[in-house]
Amino acid sequence: MERSASAVWSGGIKDGKGAISTQSGVLKDTQYGFNTRFENGPGTNPEELIGAAHAGCFTMALSGELGKAGLTAEKLETTATVTLDKVPGGFSISAVHLKLTAKIPGADDAQFQSIADTAKTNCPVSKLLTANITLDASLVK
Repeated sequence: MERSASAVWSGGIKDGKGAISTQSGVLKDTQYGFNTRFENGPGTNPEELIGAAHAGCFTMALSGELGKAGLTAEKLETTATVTLDKVPGGFSISAVHLKLTAKIPGADDAQFQSIADTAKTNCPVSKLLTANITLDASLVK
């Protein structure tokens, strides 16, 4: 399976403007630029999109791992916070922190933590990233 996305850019790094689109049409000419990446302007940025991809991938992988253990989540909610650091020569994504809150009937915390860690390690987006990936998982009753 292959999926695609595209970006178009016009202008310089600070005064230019770009648009991102996805094959599915979920994003269509969604604006991005210097101000959306470094100044909280309206639009998106690559780090936000990586965070969305990682949160979605990890949460889906966790659901699969829970199924292998005979468990079904009532609710899984994940936030992925992507850290972009200035480094010599430019910028680097240095870390992703996954914050998970889960409601899983019949799960105990030790089993849940182990399953969540397996999902974090084995989701395809985690495998793609070389950043330090951390997880704070909370099981709620």
